[in-house]
Amino acid sequence: MPDPSSLPLARIEPTRIAAPALTNASVPDRAPPTPREKAAIIVRLLLAEGAEIPLSSLPDHMQAALTEQMGQMRLVDRATLAAVVDEFLAEVEEVGLSFPGGIDGALTLMDGHISPSAATRLRRLAAASSRADPWDRLSHLPADQLLPALQGESVEVAAVMLSRLPVARAAELLALLPGERARRIARAMSLTGDVDPETLRQIGLTLAAQLDARPARAFAAAPAERIGAILNIAPSTLREDVLEGLEAEDAALAADVRRTIFTFAHLPARIMPRDVPRILRGVDQTVLVTALAGAEASGLAAAADFILSNMSPRLAQSLREAMAERGQIRPKEAEEAMAAIVTTIRQLEAAGELALIAVEEAGGS
Repeated sequence: MPDPSSLPLARIEPTRIAAPALTNASVPDRAPPTPREKAAIIVRLLLAEGAEIPLSSLPDHMQAALTEQMGQMRLVDRATLAAVVDEFLAEVEEVGLSFPGGIDGALTLMDGHISPSAATRLRRLAAASSRADPWDRLSHLPADQLLPALQGESVEVAAVMLSRLPVARAAELLALLPGERARRIARAMSLTGDVDPETLRQIGLTLAAQLDARPARAFAAAPAERIGAILNIAPSTLREDVLEGLEAEDAALAADVRRTIFTFAHLPARIMPRDVPRILRGVDQTVLVTALAGAEASGLAAAADFILSNMSPRLAQSLREAMAERGQIRPKEAEEAMAAIVTTIRQLEAAGELALIAVEEAGGS
C-alpha cells in the first residue's frame, strides 16, 4: 500500500471534530462528507477488508484526529460509500510524486545529499517542531555517534535510551561500555516501564540536541585513516620513514595508522584468494606484468606468487613469460605499478565488491 502521507486520507485537518456523519437515502439534504469523514470511511473500509495500513507513519495529531472522527461516525449508505471510494481511487491514480512532509521527513530523504552544516541547521528546526519524533533519527545513527551520549548521561536516561533503540543497536552499544556501567544500565532498564510517551520524546529531543550541538567535522575519515590512505601509495622508503617518526612521537597514532595501511606486500595476508580474478579484471596487463616482475626483484616474491597461484594456470604461465621478457625494471616504475594494483583494490573495497581481511585476523600484518 502507498505511504499514507501521500494519499487523500492524509488531509485530516487538526481542527475541531465535525458532527457525527449519518448518511442514508432518507436524509436527502445531508451535506456531502467532509475530507475528514472521507478519510475515516476509507480507513474503516480498508480495515474491514483486513488491509495493513501503516497509519503510525502519520503525525500524531493526524492519527488522533482520524481516530476521533471514527468515534463520531455511525452509518454510511452504499451510495455515499461508492462515491467516496471512487473519488479516493481517482485521486490515488492521479498521484505522480509524493513528498515526505515536514522538515524531519525531508531530512531523511536528503540525507547524504546536502552539506553537514545545512543538515545540522535543519535538524535543529526539526527538533523544535512539536510533531517531530527524535527517535526516528536516533535509531538510525551508528553506534560510534550514540556512544558519547550514552556515556555522558545518567544511568536512568541511558536505560531509557537503550530501551527505545533497536535491539541490535542497543546490544552493540552495551558491549562497548565498561562492565560495571553496562550492568547498572541493564538493571535500570527494569525501571523504565512507567515512562510516559512525552517523557520519552523529551529524552529523545535532548539526546538529539546534544548530537546537533557538536561541530560538524570537516573530514569524514579519522586522522589515522587519512594518513594511512596517503602512505598506502607513497614510496616504501617514505612510508617507513614517516611511520618511524610517528612511533617516536605518538606510538598510539602510529599503531592506528599501521592498521589502516594496505600495501602490495599485504596481499597474501589480507586478500581472499577468490577475489584475485576480480581485482585483476580492473588492472591493465602491462601494469600487472610490471608489478609482478618488480615485486620479485624487490623482495616481494610472496605477493607476486600469491597473485599467480590464484589464477588459471595458462594465464599464470603467460604472465611469467611476459615477466621474463620484460627485463630489468626501475624501482620507481615497479612502485607505481604495485600502487596501481593497491588503488584498484581500495576502489573495489569502497564499492563493497570485496572486503579486506582484518589486521587482527591476518595475524597483525
